[in-house]
Order: sequence, then C-alpha cells, then structure tokens
Amino acid sequence: MAGGTLVDRARNEPVNRVSYDEYVLAVALTLARRHRPVWSWQHWRRICQCGADLPCRARHRIPINRGHWPQAGEQ
Repeated sequence: MAGGTLVDRARNEPVNRVSYDEYVLAVALTLARRHRPVWSWQHWRRICQCGADLPCRARHRIPINRGHWPQAGEQ
C-alpha cells in the first residue's frame, strides 16, 4: 500500500473497494448459480448442479476474486 491506496500488484492498477451489500449480492448470486437443482439423465433424478445429491451439503467457497462477480448486465 502506497499512500493509503490499494494497488493490484499484477496489473499495477488501483483496486476499487466494494460495499458490503455488493459483496453479499455477489456471493448470493454465485451460490445460486452453482448450487441449484437440475435433472440428471444419468441418475434419473434431480441432483445439485455441482454434482452432489440433494440437499447439497457441499462446502460453499465464497467468491472473493472479482472474476467471479456478476457483471453489470447480469443483474
């Protein structure tokens, strides 16, 4: 941190901070996209999209990387 601003070391660009509400929204949308019931033709029943049986008890990793966050057009 130079001068109190966060800098992305890989790109050498300033990093924008996000509000808590934006973060929670990004997490909720990502979990809803990854873990939802889908029909499995192999198992002939509904399973979670991640491949686990329902109810899915997979350990949900919280997406911190901005690459996982929804774009403005997805909301």
